[in-house]
Amino acid sequence: MVEDITTALSRFKWLFVIARNSSFTYRGKAVNVKQVGRELGVRYVLEGSVRKASGKVRIAGQLIDATTGAHIWADRFERDLTDVFALQDEVTVAVVSAIQPKIIQTEIALAARRRPENLTAYDYYLRALPQSYMATREGLAEAIRLAHRALELHPRFGGAATLAGLCYMRNVIIGYADDPQFDRREAVRLSRLALSFDDSDPDTLAAAAVISAFMVSDIESAPEMADRAVALNPNSFGAWSARGWVCRAAGLPQEAVQSFERAIRMNPIDPLLHPSFVGMGIALIELRRFDEAIVAGKKAQRQKSSFWPAYCCLASAFAHLGRETEAHEAVARLLEFDPAFTISAFIARGGQSNAKLMIEGLRKAGLPE
Repeated sequence: MVEDITTALSRFKWLFVIARNSSFTYRGKAVNVKQVGRELGVRYVLEGSVRKASGKVRIAGQLIDATTGAHIWADRFERDLTDVFALQDEVTVAVVSAIQPKIIQTEIALAARRRPENLTAYDYYLRALPQSYMATREGLAEAIRLAHRALELHPRFGGAATLAGLCYMRNVIIGYADDPQFDRREAVRLSRLALSFDDSDPDTLAAAAVISAFMVSDIESAPEMADRAVALNPNSFGAWSARGWVCRAAGLPQEAVQSFERAIRMNPIDPLLHPSFVGMGIALIELRRFDEAIVAGKKAQRQKSSFWPAYCCLASAFAHLGRETEAHEAVARLLEFDPAFTISAFIARGGQSNAKLMIEGLRKAGLPE
């Protein structure tokens, strides 16, 4: 199990993970976590225990900040000891999907507390992340500024290039871009730049796949990149979510739904969960599963009520079901956040060529052409 967890964590290229053999030198010993951190040169230590009795197994795990000794995460898993391999897989996914976002959150908090004169390229990148999560015009602009600052300090920082590219793409899709063609070109340029640094990084491949599908309508190579991303890191929320969007744009709604479901299982607390619910909702509309699309749209709305694409999904699904009052309510909320919304502009922003039932529902709901 330790080997499985170590391997799964090492697939996240931004994590430096100590090899299993080095970790095992502490097995069964009473050690000071701060000492372990110093000896191995790591900031975080994941420790755990396994106990079994009467056909059951109990696994406890905790993630500790090795510099302060503070607990960042802890959980316990209790399962029937029937299929050992299935148990190992289940616990590996649960542990990795829990601690990976916890580490990001802790790193973001650390970067936010550092003095401006001491910021590194990585600090600027970490400060850009929560700005990008906001998905507002101002938030995306600030995320782009911070990501460019990171690239100035470290010109081969693929993560910063990828983040900036995604923010430019969101500007185009959400309708914030003053010059959509410029933002479209920048999204493509930055994703290709990141690929030139490392074309085997799952996060870079996932972002490049989505940008290719939505910014240049490349629905031939984009699915291949998305498939490669999830193969390289099958425990990545970002990779599975990207595959969902790419499959949705490529006209593969069933594949899209399965990918989004996998992503949400990977990280049910991700700050970018609402776009995944919207993507799932649009794919469900294309499958004529309108009731399920409404559930997905409402989950996106609950997580971020100002994210207007959620109301697109709801308006279309309600209209297809003939629930006119609710469709009109969703349209009113949508126009509240995007008063200039038109169906033609929505299509022109990219990625909607295979969302025929979605568009048909928007027309039924009475949105302007």
